[in-house]
Amino acid sequence: MTFENLNVIAPILEALKIEGYTTPTPIQAQTIPLILDGKDVLGCAQTGTGKTAAFAVPIIQLLSQDRNQQGGKRVIRSLILTPTRELAIQIEESFENYGTKTNLKSMVIFGGVNQHSQVSQLRQGVDILIATPGRLLDLISQKYVHLNHLQFFVLDEADRMLDMGFLNDVKKIITKIPQKRQSLFFSATMPDPIVKLANTILVNPSKVEVTPVSSTANTINQAVYFVDKENKKHLLTEVLANKAIDRALVFTRTKHGADKVVKDLVKAGIKSQAIHGNKSQNARQRALSNFKSKETRVLVATDIAARGIDIDDLTHVINYELPNIPESYVHRIGRTGRAGADGIAIAFCDAEEKAYLKDIQKLIGKQIPVLENHNYPLVNHHVEKTPQRPQRSSRGGSQRNSSRRR
Repeated sequence: MTFENLNVIAPILEALKIEGYTTPTPIQAQTIPLILDGKDVLGCAQTGTGKTAAFAVPIIQLLSQDRNQQGGKRVIRSLILTPTRELAIQIEESFENYGTKTNLKSMVIFGGVNQHSQVSQLRQGVDILIATPGRLLDLISQKYVHLNHLQFFVLDEADRMLDMGFLNDVKKIITKIPQKRQSLFFSATMPDPIVKLANTILVNPSKVEVTPVSSTANTINQAVYFVDKENKKHLLTEVLANKAIDRALVFTRTKHGADKVVKDLVKAGIKSQAIHGNKSQNARQRALSNFKSKETRVLVATDIAARGIDIDDLTHVINYELPNIPESYVHRIGRTGRAGADGIAIAFCDAEEKAYLKDIQKLIGKQIPVLENHNYPLVNHHVEKTPQRPQRSSRGGSQRNSSRRR
């Protein structure tokens, strides 16, 4: 199977070749023909499966072919709605890269920064808009964004929208777009609220399900170290002493924890930066850029901030703290082993996190191999109190406290 077999046009094929794309991933192979055929799509796919290209490539193709006939001033004809700034920026970069040989113009809008430059770009005209919900609603209310010519609507990472409290914003936005449109809906998990939302957006959708959230890619080698909480910083330094690890994405549960890990690593002489919601947009983008260019060796992230991080050839993900939501583990380690490449996922588990590890192994259906040959073995094997895990609601979703961010 090649992209030529999917009837992708020459300008996009050329751009994909420049990006190093040769063979479509399963979700691309299934989704691209459906979108080109005008179908609504309901996609269930975890991170790292290549779903951005799965919707970006056909949208670029259809819009570029349509524009050749229409001409005239640019109007927003495609809206991609996504929960985080980082993911929005990544998606816009993808549209730019895949559409570099076309005459389309894309842009991204998000909150947390002055709106002046975004408004200026909008006034110049844009074909494809990638946005986070809060800022989009702000600019719609100020009449800077007009969606009456919209042909394509993409809701990406729908489950994360739910986690972050954006569901009501999404519903408001849906009321402001034309009923006659092609809609594409992507989510890694499908709790009841997300299924109900999909039913309000899609018309007779074609369903595409690739690598469900309960599974991890076979190309990722997983391992766990049992270690006392206070020795995790020492073990991390020991692991990173391996010079073969040129970059590592490290996960913590909290923003404070991320900052503390960076402080410990910098003290040990390891170039590190943190990325989380308390960082300014410029600081987050700078940290991400430094990590991509390998100027920074370690990027320490929280789950929400990391959603959308797409790093080519990232070999190592380290769970400094295990997530209390087992699905988050799958999303975390999906940052490596992408598109068929090999990856290594290492987890640090202290006594209080054993319950989390048990839940993770139950979800993924496999035992994670234990690495015992290290200098900081777990001493406190037992804890009196089992840590609290999020309670599942009767509708199948997780009840979590999530701060709302634009």
